[in-house]
Amino acid sequence: MIKNPSLFHPWLQYPYVPIQNPFRVLAACRYSTQSTKFPEYQMPSVTWGVVQGRKEKLVNRVKICDYLKTLGIIPDELENLELPSTVEVMSERVQFLQKLGLTIDDINEYPLMLGCSVRKNMVPVLGYLEKIGIPKPKLGEFVKNYPQVLHTSVVVELAPVIKFLRGLDVEKQDIGYVLQKYPELLGFKLEGTMSTSVAYLVSIGVSPRDIGPMVTQYPYFLGMRVGTVIKPLVDYLVSLGLPKKILSRMLEKRAYILGYDLDETVKPNVDCLISFGIRKEAIASVIAQYPQILGLPLKAKLSSQQYFFNLKLKIDPDGFAQIIEKMPQITSLNQHVLMKPIEFLLGRGLPLEDVGKMLMKCPQMVALRIELMKKSYYYFKTEIGRPVKELVEFPEYFTYSLESRIKPRYTKLQSKGIRCSLNWFLNCSDKRFEERLHGDYIESESLGPTFCMGGKLELPGNEVVSDEEDESDDEVLYRRTTWILWHLRRVKDGRKLC
Repeated sequence: MIKNPSLFHPWLQYPYVPIQNPFRVLAACRYSTQSTKFPEYQMPSVTWGVVQGRKEKLVNRVKICDYLKTLGIIPDELENLELPSTVEVMSERVQFLQKLGLTIDDINEYPLMLGCSVRKNMVPVLGYLEKIGIPKPKLGEFVKNYPQVLHTSVVVELAPVIKFLRGLDVEKQDIGYVLQKYPELLGFKLEGTMSTSVAYLVSIGVSPRDIGPMVTQYPYFLGMRVGTVIKPLVDYLVSLGLPKKILSRMLEKRAYILGYDLDETVKPNVDCLISFGIRKEAIASVIAQYPQILGLPLKAKLSSQQYFFNLKLKIDPDGFAQIIEKMPQITSLNQHVLMKPIEFLLGRGLPLEDVGKMLMKCPQMVALRIELMKKSYYYFKTEIGRPVKELVEFPEYFTYSLESRIKPRYTKLQSKGIRCSLNWFLNCSDKRFEERLHGDYIESESLGPTFCMGGKLELPGNEVVSDEEDESDDEVLYRRTTWILWHLRRVKDGRKLC
């Protein structure tokens, strides 16, 4: 041993030092054994403090575990956790959590929270959460939903996440709301999933200014992996015929679309639409009009609505498919709501078959208020005085405003002595109507504008948009986007979409 002084003693955790004067050591040992008969007053040996400390820790751990068991807390997961030195400190932690609103069951769900100091962990973290907008009465629920937050550092972990969210244009007053919806955001690394998901969405055309509102509406996309979740969904929707510009506008307004499972929900719903007769080339238009259709329990809803239309109006599956293509929102409408306009039309003496034809031409009628339909119908019968057959041929009449469009235009026609169809004077812009009104002839009847998601805008009777025109992709995509948004606005305003 003298030749190898670096040799460690098998018990002590420091190098063994050889004894230079063994007689002095023996004398010291003889003195220590004869000094007193009370062990608590004996001179401590080199290892006395270490052994005694371990014993105390074990005794205290047993006491604390027994205390927790008396409260109904299962301490099994605390085996490798450093516990406080006394039962009093542990009692303080339990009481603090209970004052927040947590129950014993909540603590048992995540007992590791008992390893957090009240003064060093809980108070600073909860104070910061309250400061950024989480109401004090909601702090207990927040900790219950995300107890790991008690282990975090305010400066190192929490503050950088809040700064990142503010950098995405999330309003300061919305921070608390966002975190209550998705508290796990506080555990994400900034350079990881959150940054990559935002960067990818911007790369496909989502406006950076809209990222903040998207986070407020649906913060969960910040935790989605691009390669396995977001990109496969985007690629699939683009493959159906949705241009990225339109898709990006959809995501800006309805970020929750990103939460639809591709394999379990989206693809089965698209297959379901096709199985009910919706044309493949119309799928993109259906999704653009009603993106929520991708996440519905679609088969059950379509089956129910198809049976309803067949039972009440004798509309066959092909006719039902046409209705869904023009107004996919019908899949979610209550049948009691659908019956009101149907009963109104039947009550005016229209045959069941004609009412079915009207709905196939303009299914938006089912979303109209009966009071407005009554006023429009009364004006048609008393002032316009046309046969009801014209309403069957042009049911879109009911979707126009009586006061702002039908009355003013019909009054001008009367003053000019012009007699024309409902379609001719209603289905055009104000500028176009004035051109027609002051023209020396009445142009031939033509259909309204039509739009095919995969091609160019076609205006019957108008050669402004032709195949010979050399248009850039941006111009074509812009016109498609404008047309879809125009359609959606008209649906929202209760006007014509047919």
